[in-house]
Amino acid sequence: MKFTVERDILTDAVSWAARSLSPRPPVPVLSGLLITAKDGLVSIASFDYETSARLEVEADIETEGTILVSGRLLNDIVKSLPAAPVTVETEGSKVVLTCRSSRFALATMPVDEYPTLPSLPEVSGTIDGAAFAHAVSQVTVAASKDDTLPILTAIKVEIEGDTITFLATDRYRLSMKEITWTPSDPSISTSVLVKSRTLTEVARSLAGGGELQLRLSNDGTGQELIGFSSGGRRTTSLLVDGEYPKIRALFPESSPIHAVVETSQLVEAVRRVALVAERNTPLRMAFTDGQVSLDAGAGDDASANESMPCQLDGEEITVAFNPGYLSEGLNVIGSEYVRFAFTSAPKPALLTGQSEQDNGEVDDYRYLVMPIRITS
Repeated sequence: MKFTVERDILTDAVSWAARSLSPRPPVPVLSGLLITAKDGLVSIASFDYETSARLEVEADIETEGTILVSGRLLNDIVKSLPAAPVTVETEGSKVVLTCRSSRFALATMPVDEYPTLPSLPEVSGTIDGAAFAHAVSQVTVAASKDDTLPILTAIKVEIEGDTITFLATDRYRLSMKEITWTPSDPSISTSVLVKSRTLTEVARSLAGGGELQLRLSNDGTGQELIGFSSGGRRTTSLLVDGEYPKIRALFPESSPIHAVVETSQLVEAVRRVALVAERNTPLRMAFTDGQVSLDAGAGDDASANESMPCQLDGEEITVAFNPGYLSEGLNVIGSEYVRFAFTSAPKPALLTGQSEQDNGEVDDYRYLVMPIRITS
């Protein structure tokens, strides 16, 4: 095999494919990138039995062929090369990279031991990449990071016609976001569980290319897959198997107390006051007519407090939150104002975005966070 390609193109391709490599591959060959040169295109692929990634780039191919080489080492090498064309060719059991006066020789791994990559499912519909990335960034903040509860590290994706709803929870907060898409079948009705990190990676690496194709396997046999493709790049992932908590019902339909605060001002205030909140200690918020007061810390420890304007509709209320959970929700609201909806102090608070302080129109993103009991 021998081909030549521009350094920047090769670096971008190798870096993207290498993101899917497992840090602890179950077998040594899965630490490699499978590189195939054929018909004027070089494809680079990675696979770990759960997630696959593959892309194609144009190259000047002198000799066709396929090699398997250490992905992380190759990634480090191509990033260090000078800005010039790179020639990749096999010499016996090694692959040699040449770029100007730089020359690297890497050992290859047995191609025949590499597993077959899963086939990409048929296109189920298309989504605006920017809208998808924004939705994923908002919802994944509530997904669990605890791998001992794998079902909660997943995002539930519900599809009904032209609406996709993303849901996540780690038991202490919940998030929900709806977006529209263009389904191939307007009557589609299904739901799947997708790993949070898979959606995050797709949003980071594919959603910037404009239109994103969503692909769902629907043969009903074997391992079910979800696939995404955009701009010559494709990735697949096994769906998570299990029964997801019925969290939709936990979002309140109505609340008697509402408070509206400027988002950016509140984000900064929470960040400052939380500096004195020790681990697992609450940040208290007292909502009164025209003002919300924040405070943390007490007694002989450090303490802080701050106040800002607030529009309150309903009776005054004092609640306390985990400052980290509160900050993460506020940071992804994405609107000028944030609207708090309360049933009572011990009940979860619902945060939504609002474009103006005095209107009732709220964003289609909802973040429900459990309060912390305030002790005297």
